[in-house]
Amino acid sequence: MLSFVQAADHGSFAAAARSLGISAAAVGKNVAGLEGALGVRLMNRSTRSLQLTGEGQAFLERARDAIQALDLAIDTVAAQRAAPAGRVRISVSNAFGHRYVLPLLPGLVKRHPALVPELDFDDRQVDIVRGGYDIAIRGGRIADSSLVSRRICDLHTVLVASPAYLKAHGTPARPDELRQHRLIAVRYLNGTTSPWSLRKAPGAPVDDWLPEPPALVVSDPWAVVEAAAAGMGIAQSGAHHAWPYLQAGKLKVLLPRHHDSGRRAMVLQYPHRALVAPRVKATVDYLLEQLQRHPALCLTLAQLRGLSA
Repeated sequence: MLSFVQAADHGSFAAAARSLGISAAAVGKNVAGLEGALGVRLMNRSTRSLQLTGEGQAFLERARDAIQALDLAIDTVAAQRAAPAGRVRISVSNAFGHRYVLPLLPGLVKRHPALVPELDFDDRQVDIVRGGYDIAIRGGRIADSSLVSRRICDLHTVLVASPAYLKAHGTPARPDELRQHRLIAVRYLNGTTSPWSLRKAPGAPVDDWLPEPPALVVSDPWAVVEAAAAGMGIAQSGAHHAWPYLQAGKLKVLLPRHHDSGRRAMVLQYPHRALVAPRVKATVDYLLEQLQRHPALCLTLAQLRGLSA
């Protein structure tokens, strides 16, 4: 049943096999065995694709319910064990995961030696349930969902540039002066450019403004900070990414009264369940404990304004 669900979700036996850690032939055999037991064809296969039959589509949702019920039964038994143990799958974005989550794992494993963290770095918004994740850490404007969301921190954005760049090119005093500068843009994987939120005057409405024409385009939030610190231009960055450079004086905040830092948050999410497995609860509690007190994730707007050029 797991082979069937994974094949349906991933679109191929090979991708399902990689997810399950078995061979593609084993996945195909499992699906064929399931079809034999049910007496119906669930999938039409070709060399390039899989297509669910009507019976397969109807069975898929029932199969998900059955697997979730089995997971709950296992978690119920596991909850009776004293020590959290087992694999914990975590989905997190590349920049935040490498800088903030990965360094916490040694402490997590030291506290709970039987835990096996499995970190997937992915900048896409994943489906936690379909992807088989226990936890996801995501930032942005968080939509309401059926997931449990635990707030880690507010996320502020800032416009930044290096002192060397500002000495060479001048410090903009108004948003309209930005067009005269070298601008660093972030382009997401879907091809859209991250807008800058600016006011023409303090207290005026906020307008989304695209940094065009850009002098440099990158797709990674951490690369934006490094490029700005190297003097390549002005960039919009998450304050938590820019914080080490701001502390060291290698970056300065620009136009704090004109730039809107946004209404974003970093959250830790996990599926609603009647009983949260000890391995998941222990991981959630530890990550929240550590992340919520990290100095770079507790920044206030007043602190950031104090670092302006």
